[in-house]
Amino acid sequence: MGRDKSRRLSGSRHFRQRLVLATLTSTAVTIEDIRSGDAAPGLRPHEVSLLRLLDKISDQHTIDLNETGMDLLARACLCRTKLRYHPGVIIGGKGLEHDCGVHRGIGYFLEPLILLGLFARVPISIRLKGITNDTKDPSVDTFRMTTLHMLKHFGVPLEGLELKIDSRGSPPLGGGEVFLRVPNINSTLTAANWVDEGMVKRIRGVSFSTRVSPQIENRIIYAARGIFNRFIPDVHIFTDHRSGSSGGRSPGYGVSLVAETTTGCLLSVDATVSYPSVDEMNEESEKPELMSPEDLGVQAASMLLEEVSQGGVVDSTHQGLLFILCALCPPDVSKVRVGQLTPYGIETLRNIRDFLDVKFIIEPNPNSNTIILKCVGAGVKNLARKSS
Repeated sequence: MGRDKSRRLSGSRHFRQRLVLATLTSTAVTIEDIRSGDAAPGLRPHEVSLLRLLDKISDQHTIDLNETGMDLLARACLCRTKLRYHPGVIIGGKGLEHDCGVHRGIGYFLEPLILLGLFARVPISIRLKGITNDTKDPSVDTFRMTTLHMLKHFGVPLEGLELKIDSRGSPPLGGGEVFLRVPNINSTLTAANWVDEGMVKRIRGVSFSTRVSPQIENRIIYAARGIFNRFIPDVHIFTDHRSGSSGGRSPGYGVSLVAETTTGCLLSVDATVSYPSVDEMNEESEKPELMSPEDLGVQAASMLLEEVSQGGVVDSTHQGLLFILCALCPPDVSKVRVGQLTPYGIETLRNIRDFLDVKFIIEPNPNSNTIILKCVGAGVKNLARKSS
């Protein structure tokens, strides 16, 4: 991918994914009409925070909001409806810190960090502060138990990957903190032939609570096990009660569950209960009634069983990341199996086509109601490491 390539885009759809693919392919992008028709036009606070994060891990790049330069990142930026982004070199680095804010969870920032960190000049070690568990983004538990393990199928050693939860933070005020370490690859990823999802052999998980009674976790687990025990005996859900400074600034509780199959596939779901986020609180005149721990446990267990019934080597949340990893591989054939394509997965395939010029062959399997996807990778290399 040459540095002379550029793309002109419109709107705020998949803002995060477009920036990540632009960075990995060294493609300059101009994004116009960012929510220009909304009552509050322009970039949202979490999108500005993502730009700040890109600024911290990159060098020789330019970020221009409405032609007035990088100093706008220190302001509200909510009325900025045009962005010019020219990627530079992904540097990485140790001892980094980033405040993710309270408008989106830390999970919103973890996926870009993982993808970009693999192609950085040096490994990334960063401390992220904000919301660890919410209803919008995958939890930090899902990244720790599921997402990081996906990378081994593409030749990334697990030894250099680490995600440690120092404190938890629930909406609306957050207060969580995690430490992430991502290794950089020598040259390229490895093409994957990942189609055998196997059979579920055990279920693991973690139930958490912040600034509420620790008994809530046991009630969640009891309800979830009431569903799982009908199907599988090997179920173990850990508890993680946080109080004081390690419990963040807001009350909340939830559970993250993972089904592990006989072939090593991991399918995960999250369910969280908390008071409304900062944006939602502006629309709520009073605090709503929260879902009971028992209902939450049943909901989470049912969601996981639904993911298992869909089939595939990853759950629906991880489809987009799986497709991007396949597209970044060397020019060999990668072959993966998923369940029903999600809207996010379909949009990811379109963005991959636009930025990487990689097209997937999609073959539905009527016998298993799954879909086989095949592609020849774009051969993206870690040029930052070679130039160091």
